[in-house]
Amino acid sequence: MTVASGGSAAPRPAASHPLPRFSVGVGDRFAHQAEAQLAAFERLATEGVVVAPVWNKSNREHSFIGSEPASVWQAAAAAVAARHWAHPWFVDADHIRISTVERFLDSSNFFTIDVADSIGQPAPAADVAAFIARHGELSAPLSIPGIATPLPLSPQSLEAIATHYLLACREAGAVYRHIRSRKPAAGFVTEVSMDETDRPQTPPELLVILALLADEQIPLETIAPKFTGRFNKGVDYCGDLAQFEQEFSDDIAVLAFAAARYSLPAHLKLSVHSGSDKFSLYPIIRRTLVRTGAGVHLKTAGTTWLEELIGLAEAGGDGLTLAREIYAYALAHCEELCGPYASVIDIDSRQLPSAEVVNAWPGPRLAAAIRHLPGHPDFNPYIRQLLHVSFKVAAGQGRRYTDLLVANREVVGRQVTENLYERHLRPLFLG
Repeated sequence: MTVASGGSAAPRPAASHPLPRFSVGVGDRFAHQAEAQLAAFERLATEGVVVAPVWNKSNREHSFIGSEPASVWQAAAAAVAARHWAHPWFVDADHIRISTVERFLDSSNFFTIDVADSIGQPAPAADVAAFIARHGELSAPLSIPGIATPLPLSPQSLEAIATHYLLACREAGAVYRHIRSRKPAAGFVTEVSMDETDRPQTPPELLVILALLADEQIPLETIAPKFTGRFNKGVDYCGDLAQFEQEFSDDIAVLAFAAARYSLPAHLKLSVHSGSDKFSLYPIIRRTLVRTGAGVHLKTAGTTWLEELIGLAEAGGDGLTLAREIYAYALAHCEELCGPYASVIDIDSRQLPSAEVVNAWPGPRLAAAIRHLPGHPDFNPYIRQLLHVSFKVAAGQGRRYTDLLVANREVVGRQVTENLYERHLRPLFLG
């Protein structure tokens, strides 16, 4: 798989349109690793595959850390300039809503509009009826190229799906139009996220959703549905791999059909909000992309912060001391820290060693417990998940934490680059 290079680093947050075929979202919660992350994309480009980096940080993460959206843009722009990156790059206002979008407008060129809270709110019957009248093609079984059997649509199913999703799609339209009123429409990428909800969307539901979004006149470039299985933070996928492969393939076929039928952008692609490290899914995604020629946006979430901890542990000295302290605090406040993430983590507290045990570990031993190498005898997925959601503990350290990142820039950066390239980009795009 190859992607033609295009564009150059923009001095202001304007999108390099269209969004390239392949893009990967990367978190950088403390805004210190953009160069190390970009180095991984550079290595991939030398192998013949150009993937656009998309730096993402949500309003919740900014609130926990006490940062501002502009810091993400500034760090990304500095890295692009320092490393002379000559390909598209983006900064994502991650999981924004109408109540939070304002602070991101000046420093983002990619907007992930999250409408999960509106899914399931019953739409007015008259509005549903009007949608059905416009889209009679969705009232009967529909054959989609690339899907073996017709989608099981009927007047009853169409009404149920539209009732369930219409208000969410209308909310997406309102947020999109607010952004467009402040930025040129060609100056940003629009994604709609529906992954943070109770149940996955089926291919018939996804098709109806795309028709609803097209009616809102959103130039949608990527959509993030919810897939079956568990997408826990920072660890591998837990679910039926064959079922995921069928869903992913069917969804790609639905997107291609909807783009042509409803005049959505031809490069519309799936976004996989992975929670990071879904290693078992990468071969599936890769072979589906090769077979179909489709694109993908993968969001790898916040594991960069874990690589920072690994680097500090490896560095020893004050870095190791702080890494141990962060674990001890996280262990003592496990319930408080895990509460907001309860639906996307599975931690067996019996498998979490005591702070006293961890304090006796040398740096490489602690690093090995956190580093996501599933076959390594020292890897502990429960430690990893706990620390994944404990980044605000480091934020509470203020300059002490970030000064140690600077002092140990080389060893920390090496962990960040190696993790992103070897465990994410290379398996997904090179095999």
